[in-house]
Amino acid sequence: MANTKSAKKATRKIVRRTEVNKARRSRMRSYLRMVEDAISGGDRAKALSALKTAEPELMRAAQRGVIHRKTASRKVSRLTQQIGKLGQ
Repeated sequence: MANTKSAKKATRKIVRRTEVNKARRSRMRSYLRMVEDAISGGDRAKALSALKTAEPELMRAAQRGVIHRKTASRKVSRLTQQIGKLGQ
């Protein structure tokens, strides 16, 4: 348990930030799921449009520190690669 006044405030801040970050992570995962569902369904046009909306969400999550920026880039790259395979 926190003893000092500043430690107690830090604990309160952590609780608030955790809630915000959980919401951001959940939102990001929802957008990723939309892209993955379109890819698994084999619908290239739907997958491309889903990726177009998911990419800014991923990059925003990276910018806010929810995920690492290289993780976001890697996810976008892999999804783009999977969509590219649909066209063949």
